[in-house]
Amino acid sequence: MRIAGAALNQIPFDWAHNLRNIRAAIEMARENGVELLCLPELCLTGYGCEDLFLSEWLPETALGHLQQVRAWTHGICVVVGLPVHLNHRTYNTAAVLRDGQILGFAAKQFLANDGVHYETRFFVPWPAGQTVAVDYGGETWPLGDLVFEHRGVRFGFEICQDAWQPAHERPAGRLVGRVELIVNPSASHFAMSKTDVRYQLVMQASRDYQVTYLYANLLGNESGRIIFDGEILVARNGHLLLRNQLLSFKEVDLEWMDVDFQAELAPATEIVPLPAPDEYQELNQAMSLGLFDYLRKARSRGFVLSLSGGADSCFCAVAVAEMVRLGVQELGVDLFKRRSGCFPGAATEVQQQGAGGKAAQVVLPPAPAPELTVNQQLVQHLLTCAYQGTVNSSDDTSNSAKELADSIGARFYHWEIDEEVSGYVGKIQGALGRELTWQTDDLALQNIQARVRAPAIWLLANVQNCLLITTSNRSEASVGYCTMDGDTAGSISPIAGVDKDFVKKWLRWAETELGYAALRHVNALQPTAELRPLEDQQTDERDLMPYALLNRIERLAFYDRLSPKQVLAMLEGEDTGFDEEQLKTYVRRFYNLWSRNQWKRERYAPSFHLDDYNVDPRSWLRFPILSGGFAEELAAL
Repeated sequence: MRIAGAALNQIPFDWAHNLRNIRAAIEMARENGVELLCLPELCLTGYGCEDLFLSEWLPETALGHLQQVRAWTHGICVVVGLPVHLNHRTYNTAAVLRDGQILGFAAKQFLANDGVHYETRFFVPWPAGQTVAVDYGGETWPLGDLVFEHRGVRFGFEICQDAWQPAHERPAGRLVGRVELIVNPSASHFAMSKTDVRYQLVMQASRDYQVTYLYANLLGNESGRIIFDGEILVARNGHLLLRNQLLSFKEVDLEWMDVDFQAELAPATEIVPLPAPDEYQELNQAMSLGLFDYLRKARSRGFVLSLSGGADSCFCAVAVAEMVRLGVQELGVDLFKRRSGCFPGAATEVQQQGAGGKAAQVVLPPAPAPELTVNQQLVQHLLTCAYQGTVNSSDDTSNSAKELADSIGARFYHWEIDEEVSGYVGKIQGALGRELTWQTDDLALQNIQARVRAPAIWLLANVQNCLLITTSNRSEASVGYCTMDGDTAGSISPIAGVDKDFVKKWLRWAETELGYAALRHVNALQPTAELRPLEDQQTDERDLMPYALLNRIERLAFYDRLSPKQVLAMLEGEDTGFDEEQLKTYVRRFYNLWSRNQWKRERYAPSFHLDDYNVDPRSWLRFPILSGGFAEELAAL
């Protein structure tokens, strides 16, 4: 039998979009002779509907739209994910349709409730072995722990988290001898190096339970933060039959495989491992797709970036260039432009309601210079950068910013903000009746420079109807090494889930492996905020601690969930290069800065989940804004 999985790039409760992708997948499958098609988890509504899943109307609307899908299933069996509301409870289900009929709804038995997933807030887990009836429009269908049959092949379900349970709990164990095929529609988030874990789950299940296993994941940046890699796997008895290319720019990625369920296939003696993942490449692909989807789903016209010439802003600039390169490489120029929604023609008219009433704004993109490549012309249209210098800025960062912007094709502006800084400082000096000095007002004088940069770059983004990129990384977010309403100002914070040490290493990789030669400037610099006078030779690590150590403390504290005493003990047993007293100083500094800066993390622009954890309180890590600040624990060190 020819079976297939389709990865879909969906949008929460965008019914027309989601149904269009579902129909396209079914039609593509039918054209390729597919007999059974698995679509991803909750693909009808989208996975990221959040608290709308608590409503009654959303599942009811989804069930109504499922009736449209029925008409598209003649001659094919299709699995469609959607929520079903029943007896004041909502269940995460996979509907099985064939020849215009609904055969039933398999219900998810284990709910993801860790990291970025909060499914137990929305759904109720289905008890194993039970079934009930669903009534709609005068028809009745079974719902629950079900086994189906198609063309003589019996199949059952694991829905995403079901497969991540221990062997004695997962549904597959109860399906042994009852089915030849296990179907898994999933919404499994991307994280670097995660695909190998998922691959092992599928491969081992197919071998241990001696079945064919069909797995299909969601695709793309569906709702803002979580990115799905669109993985499709087919395995049989521990042998890999099919694995697709991940993180595609397609709306629909269909992959099919012929499986002879009657043929004998000895279980694999060992699972062939995947090649070791290249996390730099993984992040590059995920970041590119995440930015592309965010841009088009936000219906924006491009990006604006305050390009300081430092590591974080250079990373963000290259990320946009890579979005263009990888998108064009897969889609071609015409489809990339059409899908982005940012190339409507010669002019874009935007009606904005302001204090003076409606005013028509016409944004004319600059005529591309003839020496630019096609990709550089696209970047020029999509990315505007500005270097906002002060007396504390160096030629090193200025040259770094300009050369990088020029090399990728971005529009680049350079202006100074000393006059605005002096104006604000003068006002406060007049109000207080004293001079503000670096000796008495160091932090305030640093912050005002960062804050003064925000209004102009926001204005530039607003005028162009673009998303403003903010550039803070995870390490800075942990300890609050940022200025609220300054360098944190923006619409999207793409690298807030990536630690600074990884950012620095990725930039060196991008210079050598991707050919961004202009990164040689930033790769030769020590990270610095450039907010103190140049003679102070300010660097981030002098202000904080070495980034590698900061990241280690962060991981031990909030990924491994250790106490300050336990963190210190772990560090003392590792080759950090620091003595006990210095380690105590750094541990105390981290926890003190972490505790007093939770309010900043609450206000960060939306960020992508890219690593196996992040510090975003709206997705992975919750922490009180006001707390005891580990006072007793730190005093005991």
